[in-house]
Amino acid sequence: METIIKQIIEQIKPLDDLELEHIVDTIRWIDSGAEIFRITKPGNPPRHLVSYFVLYDTMNESIMLIDHIPSGLCLPSGGHVELNEHPKTTVLREAKEELSISASFDTQFGDNPLFLTVTPTIGQNQHTDVSLWYIISGNRDIVLNFDKREISGYRWLSIQEVLSADISKFDPHIHRFARKIQKSITLKGLH
Repeated sequence: METIIKQIIEQIKPLDDLELEHIVDTIRWIDSGAEIFRITKPGNPPRHLVSYFVLYDTMNESIMLIDHIPSGLCLPSGGHVELNEHPKTTVLREAKEELSISASFDTQFGDNPLFLTVTPTIGQNQHTDVSLWYIISGNRDIVLNFDKREISGYRWLSIQEVLSADISKFDPHIHRFARKIQKSITLKGLH
């Protein structure tokens, strides 16, 4: 599975120097033979894979983010990639568990991750998440039945609202992710 994940990561086109650095670092990490899957909660090994997924409403060019109880931040949905699990399978599993939906990957963006980040977590049990950011189809008019053990609520934000938001309340890479969505839409002529 590590070889497949490495190939997925190698296909990501970096937005900027930081994403390039994260991609190169992640490939080195995989090549090192280190365990890349979380084996036990909360942080064993202290660096492991995560699949984030963002619901994207094409009509409104908006994304859905959750109010994540453990971190106190507004984040994409997602979860830790289980041992030998394909990261896309993680997205499908977590979408069902967290939001009670059957996820379908957004046709504009495909079923590969758009973005990759390496981020130390905050709060108790700190560790480092190597996150693959996927985009799935969403509709802001549909009410979501979310897992209240992990999520206190959710919100739909336009890309511009994300870019204008106080970053301290969000994943530290959310502005960069929003810019990458904008860039992808523009390059594909989807605006």
